[in-house]
Amino acid sequence: MRTNHNSFDISKVVRSLCNKVSYLPVYHGINFHDVPMPSTTVLSRAVDLLKSVLFPGFFMNTEIKPQTVKYYIGSALDEAARLLHEQIRLGYCFSCKEEERAAYAGDPAATSTGEVIFCYPSLAAITNHRIAHELYRLEVSLIPRIISEMAHSATGIDIHPGASIGERFFIDHGTGTVIGETTVIGNNVRLYQGVTLGARSFDVDESGNLKKGVPRHPIVEDDVVIYSGATILGRITIGKGSQIGGNVWLTDSVPPNSKIVQHKPLPVMFENGSGI
Repeated sequence: MRTNHNSFDISKVVRSLCNKVSYLPVYHGINFHDVPMPSTTVLSRAVDLLKSVLFPGFFMNTEIKPQTVKYYIGSALDEAARLLHEQIRLGYCFSCKEEERAAYAGDPAATSTGEVIFCYPSLAAITNHRIAHELYRLEVSLIPRIISEMAHSATGIDIHPGASIGERFFIDHGTGTVIGETTVIGNNVRLYQGVTLGARSFDVDESGNLKKGVPRHPIVEDDVVIYSGATILGRITIGKGSQIGGNVWLTDSVPPNSKIVQHKPLPVMFENGSGI
């Protein structure tokens, strides 16, 4: 359904987003936290300086001479140390306990929601997807796919803007994850890296052209966990509460609370009865 942005009542959205229940768990402001956030720009400068010290002449100043290298290294180390010292100080503000979110609650390595928001590629990909999906539903052309591809190029997580994803969704690590256009994902679902929710085949019309908009990707119900490298293809249903093991290839539906793992091959037996 197309909409005119001039007729959109933004005040309702502003009121909702300004509700403290909504924003406080993910808010970082100077008046609230007393200090600003770490700066990716400053950290990038510090890392570049250290690279130029470790590999003189390859990065930043490429005209360093043997007789001046010690002066350059001393200056670069001094600047890098000052920048890192300040950024490390700012980073400590994320060490306190914070209210749970899906990524923070789902990853024992996460120390705070601030760390998740600032650092986790899966959150960046999911955030872009939430925006792109709403534009997709409004039948906006091109822009949703651009927003999705921005996250894809930055994180390695490929989520088509047409995919429908429920609440408390989390992708652990995330690299290589692919979620197709007509995928439907329920609430409280967790994927690991390298999972593919794809199409098994593509229907064509009488002229041999691909049919558009045909549901061809999996339905993943609530509370499902899919481990790394699993490939799930076609319009099949993964029942509520199921666990799909790593590297499983699945093209058939499974009932709720299923546990699907790879079959282990039998050991090879030698003539003396020993095996490997």
